[in-house]
Amino acid sequence: MTALLWLRRDLRLHDHPALEAARREADALVPVFCFDDRLLHGRHASGPRTQFLLECLADLDESLRQRGSRLVVRRGRPEREIARLVRETNATAVHLSADISPFARTRDTRIKNDLEVPVHEHPGTFVVDDLEAIRTTTGNPYTVFTPFYRTWSELPRRERHGAPRKLPPLPNHLDPGSLPSLADLGLTQEVEDPRCHGGERAGRKALSDGSSPLSPYLHFGCLSPRETEERVSAEVRRQLCWRDFFAQVLLHHPENAHSEYQARYRGTIRWHRAQKRFDAWCEGCTGYPLVDAGMRQLRREGWMHNRARLVVGSFLTKDLGIDWRWGERWFMRMLLDGDEANNNGNWQWIASVGVDPQPVSRRILNPDLQLKKFDPDGSYVRKYVPELSESPNDYPQPIVDHAVARREALARYRARHHG
Repeated sequence: MTALLWLRRDLRLHDHPALEAARREADALVPVFCFDDRLLHGRHASGPRTQFLLECLADLDESLRQRGSRLVVRRGRPEREIARLVRETNATAVHLSADISPFARTRDTRIKNDLEVPVHEHPGTFVVDDLEAIRTTTGNPYTVFTPFYRTWSELPRRERHGAPRKLPPLPNHLDPGSLPSLADLGLTQEVEDPRCHGGERAGRKALSDGSSPLSPYLHFGCLSPRETEERVSAEVRRQLCWRDFFAQVLLHHPENAHSEYQARYRGTIRWHRAQKRFDAWCEGCTGYPLVDAGMRQLRREGWMHNRARLVVGSFLTKDLGIDWRWGERWFMRMLLDGDEANNNGNWQWIASVGVDPQPVSRRILNPDLQLKKFDPDGSYVRKYVPELSESPNDYPQPIVDHAVARREALARYRARHHG
């Protein structure tokens, strides 16, 4: 029997339920990754993140070869490519890790309906196996984090698996294909010095040393969220829960991918379309050191600390009054860990239009006070905005007055709320 393992955001060998099931039932195994131009060149296209993905796949291929297998690579619509591989290999089943985005669910439903062999969905993309089943006592999905966290923390966890030492070979005469380059895919690297390099081995090293970002490795499944939960601090565990929380929000509210969760703010806030100010924000030239440091770190490394993400998000949506979707798109273009559910959830959260609501005033962050609180010695800012210490006269003046912008933001939301 031949089993096909369709890999997407589960690029690892450790604790991989779909891999475990596929290898146990098969004499031959086909681990396949399919490059889909709808994602590569869609609204969340990203050269930096795709380069990270290519590194993840190269690392995975090497690990598969060490175990007697190798990665099969295809490019095209998975609906066609997976069906073609099933016929070519006489596969008797397809195994995959379930995902929650609107695109993924539509695609996977179509494949399940079209294929003539069983398609088995497995957990492994999130800490909790069944996000859909996490409900309030009245049976509704959660829209506030803290009660979700309490329920999430008490749920049983599935057994965790190690990595297999040996894997079934590919079927004879199957052309595995080869990994493309970023240029082959029609994309370019826009990040100067990526904070992380892709792959399960790099991810496991980051998990062990405790100082490197884990989010890019979690996004592509180089790390098992289930295993990660067991090995991290309580603070990081809470971040894993936020990841599951925003995933279940998008699962139940797919329209959030394009519009505000809070109906009162849909199409009612008069966002500014200030392109020059948006460009200054993107380039880290706003005149606010913490905002600029965060945005320059994003351009240089393809990553940013969560606190800085909140500060720059508040500045864009509240101080500049620019549509949160502009910021969401820029982050998805530049971030190595750009994740639709998490990014969308965080942007709606800081823009005060999403789930887990608080009064607007509580999510207007003063960038100068945030700097004093979180970078009191200025080391973070000096690293990314060197002209502040080298030639401060070259540093731009603030493009807005925060106190004035705060009053305008409160008026803007109040007008929509009561308008």
